[in-house]
Amino acid sequence: MSKLQKILVRARRQVFSEMVGNNPSVFQGEGYDFIELREYMAGDDIRHIDWNITAKMQKPYIKIFREERELNVVLVSVLNGSVYFGSKKFKQDTIAEVVALLGFSTLKNGDTLSSYIFTDKMNSHTKPSKKIHQVQKIVGEILNFDALYKKVDFKVIADSLYNRLKRKSLIIIVGDFFEIPNFKLLAKKHEVIAVIVRDKLEEKPPQMGFASLVDPESGAVLEGDFNASSVSAYAKKVQEHDRKLYEVFRKHQIRFTKIYTDSKAGVELRRMFEGR
Repeated sequence: MSKLQKILVRARRQVFSEMVGNNPSVFQGEGYDFIELREYMAGDDIRHIDWNITAKMQKPYIKIFREERELNVVLVSVLNGSVYFGSKKFKQDTIAEVVALLGFSTLKNGDTLSSYIFTDKMNSHTKPSKKIHQVQKIVGEILNFDALYKKVDFKVIADSLYNRLKRKSLIIIVGDFFEIPNFKLLAKKHEVIAVIVRDKLEEKPPQMGFASLVDPESGAVLEGDFNASSVSAYAKKVQEHDRKLYEVFRKHQIRFTKIYTDSKAGVELRRMFEGR
């Protein structure tokens, strides 16, 4: 069985089998199924008027049901060179797993699914669809993408999505976020969620002594003595970077979660969507 088939089978089993009952998908608890109220507008079906609320507010309000507010879910994979790394499994593979879980959950909910792959440009795009083979196509593109020596430009990502997506959407951006994006305008127009994929080894690297490392984005070779002092200083820089990253996300009302290459992606995603 290929890597693609393994990811699809595992993700589909989690979404359509293990998540039955009280937790039918990773989106459960998000509030997408509850009834929404808004003021009556000319042309609305009068059968949907909520008379109790109308009496309290002294103006007509109608109930908006789920089928009238179908989600447009957009999955964005950021595949710059740094995702070509992993102590046990590449971050790129974990991104594919996350997208598979979110893709199957989207379709199970009856929502439309589209996707993008970005580096410092838009590399691919799939149109909105409700067909199950859409997930296989998206995940296959992620696994087959050559991320090595690719750079990321979050301004290109933010501007492209802002200009291309006319309908209010749920945008889930998956990447390692070693650069801090500015999604302020995008988050005002859409709901934006960030899924940070990391490997624990890159946050807390081991002492290696004198070594040569290759930058997977630029191809530059970094030589040095990776002793206790230098490794500790690097780990502190990563912590400070993430602190600033989280502050920016909170400021712009972007929810986020971090998933490691050795963790269970489905569990982490459900915790985020359920607000735990």
